[in-house]
Formats: sequence, structure tokens, C-alpha cells
Amino acid sequence: MRIKKFEHAALLLELSGKKLFVDPGSFTTPITDAANAVAVVLTHEHPDHWTPDQLNRILEASPGIPIFGPAGVAAAAGDFDVTTVAPGDTVEAGPFTLRFFGGRHAVIHSSIPVIDNVGVLVNDSLYYPGDSFSVPEGVEVETLAVPASGPWMKVSEAMDFVLDVKPKRAFPTHEMVLSVIGKGMINDRLTWATEQGGGEFVPLQPGDSIDV
Repeated sequence: MRIKKFEHAALLLELSGKKLFVDPGSFTTPITDAANAVAVVLTHEHPDHWTPDQLNRILEASPGIPIFGPAGVAAAAGDFDVTTVAPGDTVEAGPFTLRFFGGRHAVIHSSIPVIDNVGVLVNDSLYYPGDSFSVPEGVEVETLAVPASGPWMKVSEAMDFVLDVKPKRAFPTHEMVLSVIGKGMINDRLTWATEQGGGEFVPLQPGDSIDV
């Protein structure tokens, strides 16, 4: 399975000529090659993780494919046919098996309501938590997409998350709010945390891919 990182939180997974998109949002350049997609996963409703324009581009190239997301996404994306998923659910989409974890977005501030958020485990290999540090209990994670920055987190939480998951491989996501210097600093911390469990940290940049 090939994982391609886009800007911020968006990922493209490719296997057997089929594509799965995860969280194509407003901080991500427009998706232009979505032929042969089999599904879209939206972890939560915030616009940096999905926009109507991004979904329409994908659906124009691959009509009728399912969009999976928690109840909050189904409510926010009322113009789209969203299949609601919750922690504990497992669904199939082409060559991809999707297992969902978590349930709630990390707290941003007491003044801001906490919304639905699901983490997704793809083919028992890649785990992406959305905007949370929900650990997929009972799973040996091969590759972890670890949030690097955001208004809801601090680096010590990301480091502890990596230490808890102990992935064989990790790469940064959710990092478009960082400067170049900031990315380097955070990557250094996440490298340390990944290596404590014997794993390798891969500092992917937008446009980079990795095979798992």
C-alpha cells in the first residue's frame, strides 16, 4: 500500500490501482487526480479536514463512492450522502478495510464545543487519529500518522501518543500551522519518541510517498 501525504491533514492511499482519500480539507491544495477512488474518510467536521469543493472534485472523478464519517460530519455535510461510522465499526471499501476508533475531538478550549472525531486504521497497517490522541487499543500499529501541531495540542502530548502506540514507523501530519523552523523542531521531538519504541520516523513533506 502506498501512502501519499498532501498538505496538512490529507492523505491518499493507493492499493491495487484503487484510491482512498482521507481528510481533504481547506489547507490542502485542490485534489486533481481522483480517478479510481473507492471511498473518502472524513475524521471530523472542521474545514481543515474537509470542504465541499474537495469532495465535489473527488466525486466528479469517481461518482457514487461512499463518504465515511462520524455523525457530526453527516450533519455538517448535509448536501452529501455520508455513511455514518462510529468507534468499533469496520467497513470495506475496495481493497481497503477501515476500522474506526476514538469518538471525540481533542479539547481546544472550554469555550469551544467538543465534536465527533474518529481515528481510522487502514488494512491493519496505517493508523490516523484525526484530531485526537486516541490509541487503538489491542492493535500493533505498523505506520502512524502523528499530529504535529494544532490549537488543540502540545508537543508533549504528541510525544506521549507515539510512546503509547509504539509504531514501527511514524510520519507527521496536521503541520501546516508550523513554520519551517517549527517543523524541524517538532520532527526532532517525534523522532526521539518513535525511536524509543524501536520505530523509524519519516519526516514526509507534502507530495512525498511511502510504501508500507
